[in-house]
Amino acid sequence: MNIHFKLTSRQLQLVLSDLQRPHPHAAERLGFLGCRVSQSTDGLLILGTSYIAVPDHQYVEDDDAGCVFDAQAMRSAMQQSLSHNESIFHVHFHGHKGVPSFSRTDLRESAAYVPDFWHVTPQLPHGTLVLSLTHAAGLCWYPGRNNPLPITDVTAVGSQMLRLRRSR
Repeated sequence: MNIHFKLTSRQLQLVLSDLQRPHPHAAERLGFLGCRVSQSTDGLLILGTSYIAVPDHQYVEDDDAGCVFDAQAMRSAMQQSLSHNESIFHVHFHGHKGVPSFSRTDLRESAAYVPDFWHVTPQLPHGTLVLSLTHAAGLCWYPGRNNPLPITDVTAVGSQMLRLRRSR
């Protein structure tokens, strides 16, 4: 199944600006994208519609990970999903050019919390994205499947279209 994630160029810049801000104790920042989903002829189209920045006080000090968020951050994202019937995609940033990849910690933790969104919107896919300066990678948990599917393409649409391709 092809999974194409799209957002506006303006929204991408908003997300990147937020994720690149320094934090008092976390090594990196995170946020959540609210999304609308549509079936396409060859798979799934996911459209980023809103962004939930995680406030500084919702980061937990933890030396074992680049950033850890608290239960309130998760509740806010879950409430967004429930109130607006949106898929939720966790997003974070790796500050380099080229294809980013998920760390073992990213994979383990996202496998634990992404399916929690099915408690509020079980009919929708949810997932995670990691952005670099030039590329993106993502995983999508689709209802009825145990394992996540790779996001095939990420595109930022605006006056100039930017395709943040993952390596094939």
